[in-house]
This record gives sequence, C-alpha cells and structure tokens, in this order.
Amino acid sequence: MPAIANTSNKESKRFDTVKSTKISALIADLNNHDGLVRQKARNELIKIGEPAVETLIQAFNSREGYTHWEAAKALRQIGSPKAARALVKALENDQFSVRWLAAEGLISLGRNGLEPLLHALEYKANSVWLREGAHHVLHDLLSYNTLLESSLKSALKPTLTALDEIEPTITVPRAAHKALQDLRHF
Repeated sequence: MPAIANTSNKESKRFDTVKSTKISALIADLNNHDGLVRQKARNELIKIGEPAVETLIQAFNSREGYTHWEAAKALRQIGSPKAARALVKALENDQFSVRWLAAEGLISLGRNGLEPLLHALEYKANSVWLREGAHHVLHDLLSYNTLLESSLKSALKPTLTALDEIEPTITVPRAAHKALQDLRHF
C-alpha cells in the first residue's frame, strides 16, 4: 500500500510542477506585444483560477509592462480574496486604468475586500488616489451590491460620507477605523 501512496504523491507533485510551468508561461505571455496573445493567456489564467492567484499577484506587483495591467484584469475576474491587499495597494498606482481595475476587483470581492481597504484608509487617508478608489468601491458596494447585509451597509456609509467631506484626511481615518471595528463584529 505505501507504494501506491508514494506513486500518487509523485503524480501529484508532477501535476503541480506542470501546472506551475504552465502558469509561468502564461504569465510571460501577459507581457507579449501582441494583444491577442495577452488576451488568450489572461483567459487561460482565469480558467485556472485560484491556483494562479499567487503568481498573478507577484506579476501584478512587478509593474512590468503589459503584465501589470493584464494581471490586474485577471485578478479582478478570478475574484480571489487573496488578491484584496494587492488590489488595495494598486488603488495608489500612477496609471488610472490600473487603479480602475483594482477598484473594480475590490467591488467584485464585496465584503472580502473591505477589511484591507478600510485599513488602508485608516492609515493612508492622505493619498488622493486611494481615497478616489475607495470612494468608487464603497459607492458601488453600497448602491449596487445586494449581497451586503443592510447593517454592514449602514456601518460603511459614514466612511463614504467622510470621503466627500472638505477635510477627508481628518475625517476618513476615524470613519474607516469605526467601520473596520463594526466589520469585525458582523
């Protein structure tokens, strides 16, 4: 019996190695100058799903050429909570398209993207881009997401209101802190 288990373990490792090699090749294709090659690679990574997320996060954080943008699109579509911190960080990216994709990715994560977003607002409210992205996320979650509980929406509204105030660098950290505390109780 141990020989069967050992064989199965070897096959599993071989499968993981093949999958890892395929993911790496697809990630490399995300930087191809041909848009169709990039799109095909991105679609394949989306089909792979969760096993590709860590590598996509690394590619996204590398900020290399097209890879950065394509990885953001893939992470958005996969919708893994593992990507939340990287997406929040991308709200401060110097490229508007990447910030937009990051915000859309956080919206698709729903509740799973809120904790890292509120934490960032609590400590980095001086970032205009972060505040703009957070406004987009919170506005859409509060307006269009029917999956969030009404009590959670009520807890988030003060943060959205603070983002619209005259001195958001003062009001946002307090509102985000309170919302974060409330989120942890839901």
